[in-house]
Amino acid sequence: MTARFALHHHPRSRAQRIKWLLEETGAPYELVHHDLEAGTHKTPEFLKLNPDGKIPTLIDRGPDGKSEVVVTESAAILIHVADCYPEAGLAPTPGSVERGPYLTWIAYASAAIEPAFADVMFPRAEPAPPVAIGWPTFDAALARVAAGFEPGPWLLGERFTAADLMVGSLLGWLNSWGKLPDPERFAGLFERIAARPAHQRTFGR
Repeated sequence: MTARFALHHHPRSRAQRIKWLLEETGAPYELVHHDLEAGTHKTPEFLKLNPDGKIPTLIDRGPDGKSEVVVTESAAILIHVADCYPEAGLAPTPGSVERGPYLTWIAYASAAIEPAFADVMFPRAEPAPPVAIGWPTFDAALARVAAGFEPGPWLLGERFTAADLMVGSLLGWLNSWGKLPDPERFAGLFERIAARPAHQRTFGR
């Protein structure tokens, strides 16, 4: 039987967090491997799936394998897959008191932390007017995340969710490149993440 999900993937891309997510859910999936240097994610065939030519891109064939829905952008893919597998416990029920904070943290990773980091890596010739920027500074964004994990152990307390996966994978990537200021404040988080069997299966630890 054909796997429900097909993940367009490269191990050194944001697609790796989606692979981790799929391992957490236990969902049947297959990987469509890409060679970023060869530009396989920029071919006309792939651009029909994702006009931006970006990875990850997920194909959802549905529970019966008879449909085909394309989902792009890490945050959207995480929300979609976690909602498809409520038995995995990775997403609060829509309408629950936890749903709002959960969605906020998923969006915050891509809408605040990533652009704030880009500002650090690629500074403007002149500072942009404050009213023109819709995200905090990189240091302020990380401070908010650090506070979000208190008292912890996860963003929603005792429960691990796809929000922890989204934020945790981004922090881990920053740390691996030596771009995470004061990484010691997230040391406990990294230890908890590394102890998860799905993470170990994904990253080979």
